[in-house]
Amino acid sequence: MKITFHGAARTVTGSQHLIDVNGHRIMLDCGLFQGKRKEAFEMNRRGSCDGSSVDVLVLSHAHIDHSGNIPCLVKNGFSGDIYSTSATRDLCSVMLLDSAYIQEKDVIYVNKTRQKQGKNLFEPLYTKEDVVNAMQNFIGISYNRKHEIVPGVTLTLVDAGHMLGSTNVILDIHDKESGRERRLVFSGDIGREGIPIIRNPTHLTEGADILIMESTYGNRLHPPYPESEKELERIINETYRRKGVLLVPAFAVGRTQQIVYALHKLYDQKKIPHLPIYVDSPLATNTTDIFRMHPECYDAEMRDFLLNDNHTNPFGFDTLNFTANVEESKKLNTLDEPAVIISASGMMEGGRILHHLRNRISDSRNTILVTGWQAPNTLGRRVVNKEPVVRIFGEEFDVKAHVEVITGFSGHADRDELLTWAGAMQKKPEHTFIVHGEVESSQALADSLQTGLGFSNIVIPDMDQSFEI
Repeated sequence: MKITFHGAARTVTGSQHLIDVNGHRIMLDCGLFQGKRKEAFEMNRRGSCDGSSVDVLVLSHAHIDHSGNIPCLVKNGFSGDIYSTSATRDLCSVMLLDSAYIQEKDVIYVNKTRQKQGKNLFEPLYTKEDVVNAMQNFIGISYNRKHEIVPGVTLTLVDAGHMLGSTNVILDIHDKESGRERRLVFSGDIGREGIPIIRNPTHLTEGADILIMESTYGNRLHPPYPESEKELERIINETYRRKGVLLVPAFAVGRTQQIVYALHKLYDQKKIPHLPIYVDSPLATNTTDIFRMHPECYDAEMRDFLLNDNHTNPFGFDTLNFTANVEESKKLNTLDEPAVIISASGMMEGGRILHHLRNRISDSRNTILVTGWQAPNTLGRRVVNKEPVVRIFGEEFDVKAHVEVITGFSGHADRDELLTWAGAMQKKPEHTFIVHGEVESSQALADSLQTGLGFSNIVIPDMDQSFEI
């Protein structure tokens, strides 16, 4: 068996791992690199995979850094099955179309400059037509059901508790070359205990022979979730008293729904004022509809909220508005009353949030609330670092708005939660590969697994590095 790491190796994005076994090639995730637009654009062009060499793809969840390169894979010759949960498939149907739209739009922008410079013009990584073709390969399967995906390899997906439809991937492998039975576990992204909407992550008590484990927050701790809701309440009320607008750059899938649900509860409990709340993201609107379609993924708190409190829609209440078009989005820039605007993208590298930031970042009445990890060299990271001046659409703006950071809304397990998840394994892995983390986070988790849990043979692979097992 050979394992090769083509993404999320010593970085937190572009998840893509290949398993060669029994004469077949299995890909785990097929993500885009995300971050500063120019660097991500170049990285994704270098990272296109020969799809014809891959027999089957298993997708852990729908976030674009895990799924976003699938249309490219199909475009480049992949014709096999793509296994995921039904919720992940449904999310991908809108998220990948949105990604294709961004690819096409970015290429038009870049090509204007390249044409003036007499350079060769770029083509998008993929188009909306490529996405439609790729969606035909998806097979939605339920949690905890076994499926043989290639001869000698059985797949089981279990709930990772990270986002709607997210999974840990279990491959039970009869390795014909060695004659051994091996269990390979790919963690995908591991969620947190006690986060609303979705269930807690599954503990894999049987353990694994080979473990590929994420390490996004391998050296950090989150505050308890109830504290984050309390912080959100404080920030809204303080911004309201200043007669300002609260801007929330949020990832359209997962984070937006979490924040909307938290606002719904605060509104019901009369802990925040009666003020307009806007979700200004077409993708967030579409994915919220998909959240409504998959109550089978909800946790007990959400089910109680729906069944016992006469709520028919957890993502809708009196003051909540989803913008329907560009004209409604533009009107938000002329608002002169306290409000909350939730808009993509989460790292402030594109999307409608940039227009809102341009109009409000230099007004000290306003607040920018960051609720997720910000990649290096992104506008989001510069805002979190409280740089006094930032560039938006090529112009410089003084940062006078208040900047607040709440990490408790994160869908990623922190250091202690990662160790709890790994520590539940009764059988310790013979080989552990640490991925999906900046080097400091990955190394910290590797050290904790070794000293705290007695794991051995732990490796932090380099990009494109292969291992024979």
